[in-house]
Amino acid sequence: MEWDWNFVWQIMPTLIQGVKITILATLLGSVLAAIVGLGIALARRSPNRALSRTVGFAAEFIRGTPLLVQLYFIFYVLPDIGILLPPLVAGVIGLGLHYGTYTAEVYRAGIDNVPRGQWEAAKACNLNARQTWSHIIIPQAIPPMIPALANYFIAMFKETPLLSAITVLELMNQAKSVANTYYRYIEPITLVGAFFLAISLCSVVLLRWLERRYGKIER
Repeated sequence: MEWDWNFVWQIMPTLIQGVKITILATLLGSVLAAIVGLGIALARRSPNRALSRTVGFAAEFIRGTPLLVQLYFIFYVLPDIGILLPPLVAGVIGLGLHYGTYTAEVYRAGIDNVPRGQWEAAKACNLNARQTWSHIIIPQAIPPMIPALANYFIAMFKETPLLSAITVLELMNQAKSVANTYYRYIEPITLVGAFFLAISLCSVVLLRWLERRYGKIER
């Protein structure tokens, strides 16, 4: 089968729509993962041992099961108990929860990397817990986390084809639809690979810039 440029231009608008959904799912999933990860990290540091252990068990359970199984559970099982979610919403929740358990470990390492003297200095200045976290700990803990968080962002982006399993019209699903309609696979599947490679390379360039710009802080 020969490469057909006319077919490429014919299917390009459909694939571009898939790219938009893929990027949207990645961005929303990353925001949710960042929030969930921070919540898990703080909960696991809680002096309440019941809370810490419960959250820790839940995080390990999510991290220890495949993302595809979690997506199926959210989209196909939850409706049995009355929770019906649109495909994209279910996909974003699945991505956010799954990668939130990984970003939680990044947060934990970043927080633990803050020198103990900083905590003692905050206490000596009579700062309350909120002021200590917002003005002292978080500003010092976040910059070293950026490269690791960005790597998870790229990993999440490359996992978005799994969303096709729950009918999200992301890039891979659009490509399969086109391929099955016209019985031509070489162009749509090759273009999917090209899109993922191009966006991943751009993300790596941005990651390196962030690492140089924010990856180190002075103490």
